[in-house]
Amino acid sequence: MTQDEILLDTEERMEKAISKLKDDMTGIRTGRANPGLVDTVRVEVYGSPTPIKQIASVSAPEPTQIVIRPFDPSTIKEIEKGIIASDLGLAPQSDGKVIRLNIPALSGEVRRSMVSRIKDLTEESKVAIRNVRRDGNKHADQAEKDKTMSEDDRDSLKKEIQDLTKTYEDQANDIAKAKEAEVMDG
Repeated sequence: MTQDEILLDTEERMEKAISKLKDDMTGIRTGRANPGLVDTVRVEVYGSPTPIKQIASVSAPEPTQIVIRPFDPSTIKEIEKGIIASDLGLAPQSDGKVIRLNIPALSGEVRRSMVSRIKDLTEESKVAIRNVRRDGNKHADQAEKDKTMSEDDRDSLKKEIQDLTKTYEDQANDIAKAKEAEVMDG
């Protein structure tokens, strides 16, 4: 691999780690209703587990409520079952056309538990970023061994990889801080 290829591959993979962290954070409950809360819920319809947003429109018309409007009203019972079976801890209320999820205020203990989950997800993301750094450094060492890169180029590449690592770890920390503030204030 060339220096540019190694750098591009490293950056793309670090970006994926950040993207996954953002997705994971969407599913963390804050005190406010957020349609993203139900993104991870799968519903058994038409013979296969399907994400809610593929079979219904999801909105948060109020800060404490999520409204799920199935495209096909016959799937409403399955959606209710999916929500009850999920780990959201929310009780769906249905009028036959829409499902309402009331989001209770978070207790101090639940907030601390959410913050702990945020810290765990952020650490997983940083570990993934560091693993990508290790792989990038291995590629750099291999290229130098194969004589396709000079020692100076390898060292400069490793420095660039370290800079990328720092940048993406900082991004992970910023995402975590913002989500923690949301959880604690929400």
